[in-house]
Formats: sequence, C-alpha cells, structure tokens
Amino acid sequence: MTINPQPKPTGSHPWGEAATPYDELGGAPPLRQLVDFFYDRIRSDSPLLRAMHPEDDRNSRRNLFEFLSGWMGGPDLYTERKGHPRLRMRHVPFSIGSAEADEWMRCMRGALADTGVAEPLLGYLDRQIEQMAKHVRNTETGSSDPSAP
Repeated sequence: MTINPQPKPTGSHPWGEAATPYDELGGAPPLRQLVDFFYDRIRSDSPLLRAMHPEDDRNSRRNLFEFLSGWMGGPDLYTERKGHPRLRMRHVPFSIGSAEADEWMRCMRGALADTGVAEPLLGYLDRQIEQMAKHVRNTETGSSDPSAP
C-alpha cells in the first residue's frame, strides 16, 4: 500500500494538470473544507462511525487534514508532527470491517461532492482513498456485525 500518491513532475496527471493532487484541489482551504464536510457527515449521517470518534472531534479533524495534506503532495504536516502515519497500526484499537470501510467511503464521497471536487481529481481521489479505506480493515466482521464480540 502506497501511503503517498507519487506525483509526476510535469505534464498531465491522472488527477489533472497541477503538479500534485493537493495543488489540483486548490491547497489548504478546500482540503480543510473537505475534512470538515467529512466529519460533519459522520456526525449527522453515520451512527456507526460517530461511535468510533470522541465527542470532541477537533483532533480527528486535525489529524485527517494533516495526513491528507502530505498524502496529496502538499505540506507533510502529519509526519512532521506525529511521524510516519502507520495507518493500520493507528486504527488497531477500532474494529474495522467492510461495513465500516464502506461507510467511511460513503461519507468521504459525500464530502468530495459537497466540496465540489470535479473530474479527473474526483475519480483519482475516490480510487486512492478507497484503497486506504480497505487497507485499514482489521477484521472480517467489524463492529456493525451482530455476531461480533
């Protein structure tokens, strides 16, 4: 699993014309908006994911913003503050199965739409982020399965 999509130095890219997905998105302000829309969706539309986050989700929002910034080719804020992301390790405390990964993607896809991310960046991010969501799965059943302990 590649943590950081490898931007090409020049020319057309799978995400568009900018050098990095971060630049194609427009930098920090639209990325912050994306993260806020994502967590707002979790709060309002996803009891499953809401139960996995603290009531005060400011730190979660900060972590995702900083991670996505570096992952998309912008400032490597998360790594500078916390070291290597180690996504699987950092998600071990949570029971994440297919239902949780799918729900996470549903909320992220809604946030991408709310932010107004257009093609080709939209398709590129959807594919790459879905790989990450699948990567952090750590159980067959997840917390939403009635047979899970």
